[in-house]
Amino acid sequence: MSTSIRIILNEKLYLRNPDETELGRRIIVQSISTIDELGFENFTFKKLAVAMESTEASIYRYFENKHKLLIYLISWYWVWLDYQIGFKTNNIKSAGERLRIVVKVLSEAQVNDPETSIDESALHRIVVVESSKAYLTKEVDAANQEGLYREYKKLCKKIAEIVLEINPTYKYSHTLVSTIIEASHDQVFFAFHLPSLTDIKIKNNDYSQLEEYLEHLIFSAIQTN
Repeated sequence: MSTSIRIILNEKLYLRNPDETELGRRIIVQSISTIDELGFENFTFKKLAVAMESTEASIYRYFENKHKLLIYLISWYWVWLDYQIGFKTNNIKSAGERLRIVVKVLSEAQVNDPETSIDESALHRIVVVESSKAYLTKEVDAANQEGLYREYKKLCKKIAEIVLEINPTYKYSHTLVSTIIEASHDQVFFAFHLPSLTDIKIKNNDYSQLEEYLEHLIFSAIQTN
């Protein structure tokens, strides 16, 4: 699915690694397009198979069900963000500057990456609308024990470590980071669909107000501890 980025995910998310075959890669690319178009509730493997001009059986050879596929897509997104943060903060000594870059990456996550064949802009829309459905389920504890949320937790840990570099006495680093990440999605959703719930305006693909808000939120919290 990528030309120069190798995304490695938990093997328990799939029955067969979709990144290893042309059909598997088509499943991922088309599933992003189909979920983005229909929404997760209306998405089915039958509809995906029709869009791919393939069969449901071929999709079930890769994924047990559509919820596992959703977690796979969301996990792909977390690893991609992790890669972006690592690449853009490499060799930057200032923890404060690295944290500002993190905020910028979170704010610009809707921009397509030319190094992959994935439509990150569509995937970002899916994450904004559907990502909470990956863990807001009765099976969350069992899924967590299987390590299905490993990529999200790894990303939060990486950012939390930067927070603690800036303020080692801050007691809520993971709480703050997960709040910032969720806010980066919730505020986008509100801006587009429930604008009375946010002061952030997004026009002409300009997410600068979101970046300004997230930076204000995270640095204010760290400094007031």
